[in-house]
Amino acid sequence: MKYLEPQILSSFKGYNSSQFTKDLISGLIVGVVALPLSLAFAIAAGVSPEKGLITAVIFGAVVALLGGTKTQIGGPTGAFVMIVASVYAQFGLGGLIVASIMGGIIQIIIGAMKLGSIFKFIPYPIMIGLNTGIAISIFSSQIRDALGLTAGLNEAGEVVQMELPVNLLDKWILYFQHISTIDITTTIVTVATIAAILLAPKILPKVPPYLFAVLLISIAAYCLRHFVGIEGITTIGDKFSISGSIKIADFEMPNMETIERLFPSAITIAAMGAIVSIVSCSVADGATGDRHDSNMELVAEGIGNILTPMFGGIPATGAVARTMVGISNGGRTPMVGIVHCIVVLLILFFLAPLVQHIPTACLAGMLIIVAYNMSNIPSLKFLMKGPKSDVAVLWTTVGLAVIFNLSVAVEISLLIAVFLFMRRVADNANISVIRDELNVLEGTDAAGASSDDRLNIVKGVEVYEIDGPFFFGMANKFDEEMRIIGDKPVVRIIRMRKVPFIDSTGLHNLQMLVEKLEKEHIRVILSGVRQNVLQNIKKSGLSVQIGEENIFDNIGAAVTKANQVATEVLNSNV
Repeated sequence: MKYLEPQILSSFKGYNSSQFTKDLISGLIVGVVALPLSLAFAIAAGVSPEKGLITAVIFGAVVALLGGTKTQIGGPTGAFVMIVASVYAQFGLGGLIVASIMGGIIQIIIGAMKLGSIFKFIPYPIMIGLNTGIAISIFSSQIRDALGLTAGLNEAGEVVQMELPVNLLDKWILYFQHISTIDITTTIVTVATIAAILLAPKILPKVPPYLFAVLLISIAAYCLRHFVGIEGITTIGDKFSISGSIKIADFEMPNMETIERLFPSAITIAAMGAIVSIVSCSVADGATGDRHDSNMELVAEGIGNILTPMFGGIPATGAVARTMVGISNGGRTPMVGIVHCIVVLLILFFLAPLVQHIPTACLAGMLIIVAYNMSNIPSLKFLMKGPKSDVAVLWTTVGLAVIFNLSVAVEISLLIAVFLFMRRVADNANISVIRDELNVLEGTDAAGASSDDRLNIVKGVEVYEIDGPFFFGMANKFDEEMRIIGDKPVVRIIRMRKVPFIDSTGLHNLQMLVEKLEKEHIRVILSGVRQNVLQNIKKSGLSVQIGEENIFDNIGAAVTKANQVATEVLNSNV
């Protein structure tokens, strides 16, 4: 696989009519599935419903044409609902567009620097914690529409619509304050939607559950409103004016101070998009046997998140559920994503008037199911049986997402991930000290050993073997170990055959150690230094300070040299 080469360039080798038919059918099904979800995610984010469809079209097309995987379907997802809602509520459409563009630029930089694969190493408790936090937030944001809650009546006896606060706790306080305004008809629609989604696989296994629910409930609601006279069912058309077109977004550019305040949101968009996308790609790889290019995928999604908001869309990423729907129906190339975009585009242009008849309670019911699926209860139960540290990380991440916001949760969670990685690397790194006899194990510097694989070490020689990367954590650990000494040696051998890399802190600590030992008249000898580590040592000038004659590629030669030096020094002191 070439670096930053869109998968579409290699997807159609040996392409035939049979696979095209499968891709076409798969794309049609995915497009139909994307319709209700795109509408629901847009409305949940606080923007007009057609923005979800626009996002599915433009972002989905960019991912299909430029993406690093053959089967990825891009579009609005639950992962972005709360961050989009928060940015839109605080900064308006202009702020949302700028945050999305900045997030897209960050994604392109990450991909261009070949850093896409690092998101595969995000700890599992953090991923589940973020998903659970988002699920709780989505569920909490849907209670108003699911139960038909209002803010009561004004002095004129008119119903006052409930404006939801951003903070989750404030939402629930408001819900309980106005629980008496619950609308039975709306609640029945929500429950019926949930039931339809759950029963669809049993009744009509080949029909997408969300589509089945939307069609069934919308038709029923239309009949009840127009033929029975029940007016309590609120529809999309009652709240939004749907535009069946795509045009350049008209917005007011925020000032520089606001752009600076948007930066944390941009980081969240970039990070969450990368995490969800890489997970989706990995799941798709497992189902198809292909291999994706994480870096190309992030570049494509970055371009998508720059272009999409310019036409009125919202930030998006790879959609796991839609991707798997495409694969399960035989789709194997980017043609699935292209057909899916065409289907959504045709719906936007020609069927937008019909969308307005979908009850908002129906979409709320759909999102409640989405939230439940995102919470991944089996994974939560599994993690609760694991180490206490993982449980603490899990619930810390959930708490940050719920109590504060997703931006705070993502930023702190990424920091936690870094610290966890460093701690685990440091815990697996060891330093051993040998003073008498060295048992030479198989390794990169075992040359020069005797036939019984043992080397005798004379008095005055100590061997320190480092097992693990000599980064700042190990450097401090090594420095502490050096302080725990008995009799002062004449020569210290630092065996580095198991050191895969050394960073600037490791080089600095090694330099300080050499200078300190020089003052104490203790010779330093390096053994088994790997080529990449040796290059860094030479670039830093340490090789000159230590002496080229004191750096060996095998332990046998290093011990021979050290024994010779120690013997000479000890004999001269007698």
